[in-house]
Amino acid sequence: MTKYYALLASLLLANTSGWAQSYQRTSQGLKASLETFDVEIRFYSPQIVRVLKTPKGGPPRLASLSVIKEPQATALTLASTDSTVTLTSQALRVRLGLRRGNVAIDQAAGAPLLHETRAAIRFRPNQGPDAGTYAVRQAFRLAPDEVIYGLGQQQNGKLNQRGQRVRLAQHNTSVAIPFFQSAKGYGIFWDNYSPTTFADTLQETSFASEVGRAADYYVLYGGTTDGVVAQLRELTGQAPLMPLWVYGFSQSRERYKTQVELVDVVKRYRALGVPLDGIVQDWQYWGKDDNWNAMSFDPATFPRPQQMVDSVHLLKAHLFIVAWPGFAPKTPQYQEFASKNMLLNFDTWPPGANTKPYDVYNPAARAIYWRYLNKGIFSLGPDAWWLDSTEPDHINEKPTDFDQPTHLGTYRSVQNAFPLQHVRGVYEHQRATSEAKRVMLLTRSAFAGQQRYGSNTWSGDVGSSFETLKKQVPAALNFSLTGLPYWNADIGGFFAGSFKKDGGAKNPAFQELYVRWMQFATFTPMMRSHGTDIPREIYQFGQRGDWAFDVQEQFINLRYRLLPYLYGTAWQVTSHGGSIMRPLAAAFGRDRASLDQSGEFLFGQSFLVAPVTEAGTKTKSVYLPAGATWYDFWTGQRLTGGQTVARACPIELLPVYVRAGAIVPWGPKVQYAGEKKWDHLEIRVYPGANGEFTLYEDEGDSYRYEKGARSEITFRWDDAKRQLTIQNRQGSFPGMLARRTFRLALAGPQNGAGVAPAKVVKAVSYASKQLVVKL
Repeated sequence: MTKYYALLASLLLANTSGWAQSYQRTSQGLKASLETFDVEIRFYSPQIVRVLKTPKGGPPRLASLSVIKEPQATALTLASTDSTVTLTSQALRVRLGLRRGNVAIDQAAGAPLLHETRAAIRFRPNQGPDAGTYAVRQAFRLAPDEVIYGLGQQQNGKLNQRGQRVRLAQHNTSVAIPFFQSAKGYGIFWDNYSPTTFADTLQETSFASEVGRAADYYVLYGGTTDGVVAQLRELTGQAPLMPLWVYGFSQSRERYKTQVELVDVVKRYRALGVPLDGIVQDWQYWGKDDNWNAMSFDPATFPRPQQMVDSVHLLKAHLFIVAWPGFAPKTPQYQEFASKNMLLNFDTWPPGANTKPYDVYNPAARAIYWRYLNKGIFSLGPDAWWLDSTEPDHINEKPTDFDQPTHLGTYRSVQNAFPLQHVRGVYEHQRATSEAKRVMLLTRSAFAGQQRYGSNTWSGDVGSSFETLKKQVPAALNFSLTGLPYWNADIGGFFAGSFKKDGGAKNPAFQELYVRWMQFATFTPMMRSHGTDIPREIYQFGQRGDWAFDVQEQFINLRYRLLPYLYGTAWQVTSHGGSIMRPLAAAFGRDRASLDQSGEFLFGQSFLVAPVTEAGTKTKSVYLPAGATWYDFWTGQRLTGGQTVARACPIELLPVYVRAGAIVPWGPKVQYAGEKKWDHLEIRVYPGANGEFTLYEDEGDSYRYEKGARSEITFRWDDAKRQLTIQNRQGSFPGMLARRTFRLALAGPQNGAGVAPAKVVKAVSYASKQLVVKL
C-alpha cells in the first residue's frame, strides 16, 4: 500500500518545553522542523515570500529554472504563540501553524489573501525511474466569490479560472504554467516542471504535480493585476524590448516553397503600397523530411540563400527563419547528438521520419544546437527565429517516453520546462554571438520566466472558426496575466481546410472570419498572418475596391499609425513590468462587472477593444467600466462608464473605445516601421481626466538601449487647466531628432475620430526642452 506523508506532526517553539520540535529564525524568514517534513519561509522582498516544504530524508531541491531573483534584505517582525509563529513584512503577514505546518498569508494589515487548507500537503513516494522523488500536492482555500486568472494559455474560453480542473502539460495550442493570480491582488507560482493538475472546487484549490522534490511555491502581492505581473517579472526576469519592426505587420504561409516565391511576396506588398515588415520562411527549406531541420538550404529550391536574405533587406523587410528542436537521422545534428547521448528517445514531428528532439536541458547540447544554427542560418543575416514545436510535438506517445533520463532528471520531471530551456539556448547564444540585432523568438509554447529570453508565443495550430477566435481573447489575457507580455495568433486560424473547397480566400465566409480576426490582431502584441490550406496574402482576397482587401488595408495602416503608442507601451513592459494586453480588471478592479469580461480587453493604458467573434454580427454589446469616461474611437462620442452599450459594427468597424485622459501619439503613414522619423507626430488628447504618456524612442534595434541609448518624452495633461506639459527629453541616442513638431489635437465628436486626421489645435516646435501648452 502506498505510503502517504501527511501533516500529523507538531512543532515546538525553541523556548517552549511542551513541544517536541523547534523553529529557527533565519536572515530572510524562518525554518521549522516537523516530524515528516521541514518548512522554510523565506522573503525575497516585502511583497514576495517563498514557502518550501521538504520531506525528511528527501533529495535536495534543485535550483529553480524559472526564478532568478535573489532574496533581498527585508525588514521583518516576528511574533509567536504556543501554536503559531508569524512573520510580517511591510506588505505581507505570514503565519505558520506549529501543529500541522499550515501556512496562511495575508496583507500586513490583516486582510486575508491565501490560506492553506487543514490537510494542505501530501507527499507520495514515486517508484521506478523517479524513485527518490514524490508526487506532491498542496491545497489552499479561496474565498467563495474570488476571481482568479492565469494557468498560461488554455483554450477553454474562460477568463476566470474558478471551477476548472486542468492538467497542465505542454501541448500544441495549450501553454501550461502553474501560476494563477487573484483579483484580490496576489498571485501564486507553483515552482514545478512536471505535469501538474490544477483543480478548483468549492472546498479547495490545489496543485498536484507528478514529480517533485518538495512543495515549493511563491506568493506575490501586487495589489492589482498589473502589480502582480510586475512582481512576477521581478521574480522571474524582465522582458527585453523587441525590435521596432516586430510591432508592425508580418506575413507568413505554410509554406513558401522557393526563395523566388518568398521574395515575390515582399515585392507585391511594396508594389501595392500595403505596409509590411516581416516575412516568414516556414519548414522544408532544407528539402525532404529525411533531412528534417538540417539548418541548411536545399540547393534546388533555395539555391542562393544569401541573395534571398539580402533581397528581403533591400526591400526594407525582415526575415524569420523556422527552426525545430527535432532532427531526422540523416542530419549531422542528429548524428552528433546521438553520439553524445543528447537525444530524447521519442518521435517528434514529422510523422514517419524517426525525428528525435535534442536534450534542451543540457547546456552543452544547447551550445551544439546554436553552433549549427549559427553556421547554417544566422551567418546569412536573418532577423528573427520561428522556433516551432517548442512544447514539443510528441508523436506515438508511450508512457515509457517520460521515464527516460535528461540532463536534469527524467523527462517527466522537467517536461513543462522544455520551451523555457530551448528558447534560452537560442537567446543566450545569439546575444553572445552578436548584439547588433535584438533576439526575436516566435515560439509555440512557453513557461514561467520565458519572457526574459525575447519570446513571443503564438496560440498554436488552432482551427479556423469564429468559435476559436472567441477563445483567443481570454486565452491571450490569461497568458499575459502569467507575466508573459508577448502573444499572437495565426490570423484566420491555422487549419482553414473547411473553407478551401468553396473558394478559399475568395470565400465570403472565410473573408469575414479573416477580416474580423485581423481586426483583433491589430490590437495584440504582434500582428501576423499565417495558416495552411489557404494562402493569406492580402492580394489573395481581391484588389482595392473589394471589401475584403480594403478593410485589411485599413487595419494594417491603423496598426502602423499606432506604432508610437505601441512602442511606448512596449517600453513600459520592459522598464516597469507592464503588459500590452490587459483584462478590464487591471484598471477597474473595484468594478465587479469588469472582473470577468472575457470578450473585451485593454490595449495598453488607453484603449478598450471588443473583438467581433460571431459571424454575421451587426451590433455588439460592449461593457464600459465604471470609474472612467470613454470615447468611441471612430466617432469621438463621449460616454459614461458603468454601462453596456450596443455598438453597431459593420464589417469595416471593430468596437474600440479610448479612456478619457488618454494621450495618444499618432504616427505617420508608412510602408514599414522605420520608413519615416517621428518628426511631425500628431498628439491626440482625450479630455475628461488627467493623463500621462511617455513617448519612447531608440535606434529601433540592437541592445544599446540597455546602456542608455534611448530617449523619453513625457506628456502630462491637466484636465482642469486644459493644459498639456511636454517635459524635458530624458536621454539620447545616435541619430535622434534634435528638433521636431508636435501637432496637438483635442479628441471629441467633431475631432480626432478614428483614422481620419484630427483638426490640429496647436502645432508646437519642440527642441527637447519643456513646453506648457494651453488647449
